[in-house]
Order: sequence, then structure tokens, then C-alpha cells
Amino acid sequence: MKRTFPLAVFCVCAFSFAALAQSVVVTPKKITYKRPKPFSEYKKSFVIVRPKVKGVSLTVAKKIETTIGYEKNFVLNVKEEISEVQWLEEAGYKLDFNKKGILGVTLFLSGSGAYPSVYEKCVIVNLKTGERVLAKDVFVKLPELTAKGKRAQKAEMEKKIAEIKKEMPEEADGILSFFENTDFTAKNLDEFAVSEMGITFWYDYGFPHVALGLQPEGRYFFSWAELKPFIKRDGLLAQFSR
Repeated sequence: MKRTFPLAVFCVCAFSFAALAQSVVVTPKKITYKRPKPFSEYKKSFVIVRPKVKGVSLTVAKKIETTIGYEKNFVLNVKEEISEVQWLEEAGYKLDFNKKGILGVTLFLSGSGAYPSVYEKCVIVNLKTGERVLAKDVFVKLPELTAKGKRAQKAEMEKKIAEIKKEMPEEADGILSFFENTDFTAKNLDEFAVSEMGITFWYDYGFPHVALGLQPEGRYFFSWAELKPFIKRDGLLAQFSR
């Protein structure tokens, strides 16, 4: 009995760790920062809600927190926000997916300069390593997959342009100029969201504030069945295409 008990304990612990590794516990830590010399009464403070991770080793947890950190994804500098920049009002996040060894998070920054604005970014994390998952890690045939994204974007643009020409004929020429630099590239494959149903690629058209209401959504969904030829067999997403 003395020999089997430690082995049993080891097996239970190993099983528990494996189970935990399929998901993590993410809790919000809200921090309010005061500005000693605010530009206006609306700039006296700003809030950052940081995701704190548990359920994996401390090393991996810290790595995940860095990977989904605002500083890494938006080049946020808290010291500059306190004193010089004073744009930020809130930084926050939303959990999109947290199982099967994958963490999906939508990060956002909201603030105001001349106009109020919100910036969002979708980040996928490998819970085993804490690293961000990029297109090259989970997809093959990237040129063909990029072309698939381009076709989806073209369809979205054609629909939106037709709406603008019909509803705003006098302003159409000026508005359509905002589409001139639109181009879904291989780089855009890196920003995607995972769900049980499939993948959604994100694209930011970058319309100016005055035309944001006319900006297309820039969300291109493909089911796992559609993506099966592009899924890397030894990648993290292979479990969805079997």
C-alpha cells in the first residue's frame, strides 16, 4: 500500500493538471489611475481592467497575461497616459473562448481626443505555451486562405457600396474613397476568433471618425467544414476538423 499510494496521488495530480490545462481561470483586476495634472475634468482618471490568469503553472500564467496584455497589443504606455497623452478612458477585455487548450480574448481601449473612439483586437492563445497563436501555427495553404478572405471582403464591400450609392448618392464619391486602400492580406489572417462553429477573421477598414457609421463590419466567418483543407494537421486547431 505504501508504494501504490504515492503513485495514485501522482496519477490524480497529473490528470487534474491535464484537465486544467484545457482551460484557465481568468478574473478581472480593476485598477484606477489618477492623473495629477488632468487636461480637463473628464481626464482626471482612467481605468484598466487586467485579466489575471490561474489554473496553469505560474510561468505559463504570467506568459499568458503578457500575451493578452494591453501594452503588447496596443503599445499602451501607462506612464505616458498619466502625464502626457491623456487619451485613454478604459481598457478592458471579453473572454470569447476558454477550452480545448485555447484561450480567445477580445481586448479593447476606449478614449477620446478630438473625438471618442474604440480600438479592438482579437487574440488567440495556446494554453500549453502561453504564446499567441498566429496563422502560420495553425493553417496551411496561406495564399489560398488569403484569397478566400479577399473574396469574402469583396462581397462585403460590394454590398456596402451598393447601399451607399442608393442611400447617399450625393456623398457617395467621397465616402467610396475610404475603400481605396482596402486589402485583405496574409497578415490579416493572424487576427481571428475561434468558436465551436468555426473561425472568424477580423479586418479593420480604418475609416475616419466622421464615417465610422458607414464602415463595414469586417468579420468573415468560415465553418470548420469550409476550413478543413487549410487546417494544419499537427496544429492546435486540428481537433476541430477531424
